[in-house]
Amino acid sequence: QVQLVESGGGLVQAGGSLRLSCAASGTMNSINAMGWYRQTPGKQREWVAHITSSGRTNYADSVRGRFTISRDNAKNTVYLQMNSLKPEDTAVYYCNAIITGRSYWGQGTQVTVSS
Repeated sequence: QVQLVESGGGLVQAGGSLRLSCAASGTMNSINAMGWYRQTPGKQREWVAHITSSGRTNYADSVRGRFTISRDNAKNTVYLQMNSLKPEDTAVYYCNAIITGRSYWGQGTQVTVSS
């Protein structure tokens, strides 16, 4: 059973920063890609960023240059450093991991950016 547990969400003013963490635990083989998605009420979940096992990264245009994804393979943990936050970044952020061809999700963490 694989579990992903996110942490680090909260309330921040526009222009501020937050760092999200997501730790994978349980019986698993090596983790392939890990990523972050976000969702606001009434909208579909949207991809934010991902990082491969070799460290290659990619970002949605809306966050490129402001967010940085990284991972610690020894700790099975992925991070999302979010800088220059905007009110439109407000959402529930979900961690995703691809492990042996299966997709796993965390429970989500709320990020609220006030104007």
